[in-house]
Amino acid sequence: MEVKIEAGWKEKLSGEFEKEYFRTLTEFVREEYRTRQVFPPGNKIFNAFDLCPLDRVRVVIIGQDPYHNYGQAHGLCFSVNDGTEFPPSLVNIFKELNRDLGVPVPKSGNLERWASQGVLLLNAILTVRAHQALSHQNRGWERFTDAAISALNRERENLVFLLWGAYAQNKGASIDESKHLVLKTVHPSPLSASRGFFGCSHFSRCNQWLVARGMEPIQW
Repeated sequence: MEVKIEAGWKEKLSGEFEKEYFRTLTEFVREEYRTRQVFPPGNKIFNAFDLCPLDRVRVVIIGQDPYHNYGQAHGLCFSVNDGTEFPPSLVNIFKELNRDLGVPVPKSGNLERWASQGVLLLNAILTVRAHQALSHQNRGWERFTDAAISALNRERENLVFLLWGAYAQNKGASIDESKHLVLKTVHPSPLSASRGFFGCSHFSRCNQWLVARGMEPIQW
């Protein structure tokens, strides 16, 4: 099956594209886009991969599924298009970033600036119906993104995985912590951020790890 995705990822994930689950997933997603309002736009489904080639990944942040209101989702977890109001979790991410590294709260919630530096902003589920969170769960996306995480775990060394909340931590349970840095805390949503996300210092700890291994820090 021909899938439009960044070349390095395409090479590593090509086996997934030929599996029956991915064919079934593709049929489902095409029908959803044909008959319903679905986010992100079809040409942004693989945006996280396209903006962060496999061989440039340094940090991985795992989300669950895309934002489901108009104008928000563009294929990067926690990120929103320019001009869009910040969702509560993103507000809290920026609060912790400011507390941790003194980075001023940005005017834009578009995190492409992170992706361009090697931060893979990967949702476990890559599509969603408008106003229906998790409406595309258990359709095959989770298996596909598991394969992407497995490829990184296997092929790369010294990556930093930021696992925020139980869902992301379960998703990253098989990451080899002898090869990679795995940082865990609660989800940045208002329901849980005060129970450990604020004060986790993941951004500075990530950069310390990278610098100690001769890599440039992320300009968060």
